[in-house]
Amino acid sequence: MPEQDLELLAVAGTTALEAQGYLDAVTEVATGRMNDTAISVLLLAVSQVLLTGARLGAIGDFVPVERFEPDSGPDPDIDPVRVGLANVLEGLDEYADVADPLTDARLVPGSLSDDLASVAADLVHGLRHHQAGRVEEALWWWQFSYLSSWGLRGTAALRTLQSLLAHLRLDVDAEVAAGAEFDALHSL
Repeated sequence: MPEQDLELLAVAGTTALEAQGYLDAVTEVATGRMNDTAISVLLLAVSQVLLTGARLGAIGDFVPVERFEPDSGPDPDIDPVRVGLANVLEGLDEYADVADPLTDARLVPGSLSDDLASVAADLVHGLRHHQAGRVEEALWWWQFSYLSSWGLRGTAALRTLQSLLAHLRLDVDAEVAAGAEFDALHSL
């Protein structure tokens, strides 16, 4: 097997593992059993899958041999995950986003649960091609959808999750902060 084919198989294998890891993480968070760690788990999952997507975006275009997409049957229904995430993120789900930072700076509404589920749908579609042995089709799909869809939605979700985590950790009552500062200075 040529070295280039081995490299493509390695990229596809890594992408499939990261896609499955993302799907596992968001599905688990959507169950509502994670409580205090849900935002941190989502932040890690989105960061990791965006790194994988960035690799796909940085390398040359994948062009499958076939000029049509083979049918893998219907994709799994991601809506229960989206609904579960919306429940977990209730009160934190909606945010303001920029339509396009280069061409359209107007603010548009965003939804973490919609973004996270959209990323999941794109990843699972490519994963189904990969599981069927259509490596080139999977790579093409993941790269195309990263550049056209899930990269943008994942990036918006990542920024929002990081902002949520920062607010949760850094926004403290002034009296509590002053008390902690006093205790820290006088414990020496």
